[in-house]
Amino acid sequence: MKFGLFVPQGWRMDLVGIDPTQHWGVMAGLARRADANEDWSSIWVFDHFHTVPIPSEEATHEAWTLMAAFAAVTGRVRLGQMCTCMAYRNPAYLAKVAATVDIISEGRLEMGIGAGWYEHEWRAYGYGFPRAGERIRALDEGVQIFRQMWTTGTATFDGKHFQVDGARCYPQPLQGTSVPGSKHNGIPMWIAGGGEKKTLRIAAQYADYTNFDPTPEVFAAKSEILKGHCDDVGRDFGEIVRSSNLNVFIGSTEQEVEDRFDSLRARLLSVGSPEARVEQLFADYRQQATVGTPEQIVEKLQALEKLGMTYAILNFPESAYDTTGIAMFERDVMPELLDREQHGHLWHLPRRR
Repeated sequence: MKFGLFVPQGWRMDLVGIDPTQHWGVMAGLARRADANEDWSSIWVFDHFHTVPIPSEEATHEAWTLMAAFAAVTGRVRLGQMCTCMAYRNPAYLAKVAATVDIISEGRLEMGIGAGWYEHEWRAYGYGFPRAGERIRALDEGVQIFRQMWTTGTATFDGKHFQVDGARCYPQPLQGTSVPGSKHNGIPMWIAGGGEKKTLRIAAQYADYTNFDPTPEVFAAKSEILKGHCDDVGRDFGEIVRSSNLNVFIGSTEQEVEDRFDSLRARLLSVGSPEARVEQLFADYRQQATVGTPEQIVEKLQALEKLGMTYAILNFPESAYDTTGIAMFERDVMPELLDREQHGHLWHLPRRR
């Protein structure tokens, strides 16, 4: 299994109480921490503008600005978004942005992309909120534009949602040109979401990676549906790495685990999050494989690995304030699960003997 680390950017109320003058220092410090530990394959941020569990005046830093900044202050770890909303930026423009970030990072960018769901910020920013089928159709069109831009240097596309006519992308991304990358896309493409009829079919056609619900029963069912779509479109199912996002509450005892929940509860309530929303959020978190003692977490992640989940992207809700949970996970969980063989495009990762 490979591991990615979410860097707190505020979206999950994970910079509350920290002065904005210190935000970049906190984020850059955690990025450099992961960069220095080769057991972390990647770092990630979310592509959102308003906080959860409720929109608030607390900070939420913009994802692609952070991509460029992280590219400049790290040298090894890969850089991803989970996941970029297709509708928030014209896809030809975003392909150009991504190519620039790939060059700044010397070929370390991942493109996480999805149809989007957070209605409040869609409407607040003037994007409307089309029905799900239209958002997914826009995702399909945009992914095709990405692929053209990155692999040929130009794109022409006449779709329902997006039209481009000779949009140029020079210089092209380093991945797929100067350095190894995705054989299909240049920059590796993560298509996130579990929509069974459309999203997973788009993933079967274009994705290097997928990302969907880590609940074992759901993960197994989505994997079977993805395989069926791969069979339909003539794609090798084994080419697509399946990943999940997980929230980590780790402790050497059950009380330490509860202490981490209590700390997060206090922070969320302090900024006006409704108690019922917080408790529902925690009920969802408690079902995840990364809640418990190290031994419990290893066992649950091994069960997910048997189902084909080979890339875990982890959020430690307290990481801006306290890195002891990260340290415990690195020491007591990761060595039991790590896969240090390279994925096809991870040319920069040294192999350890």
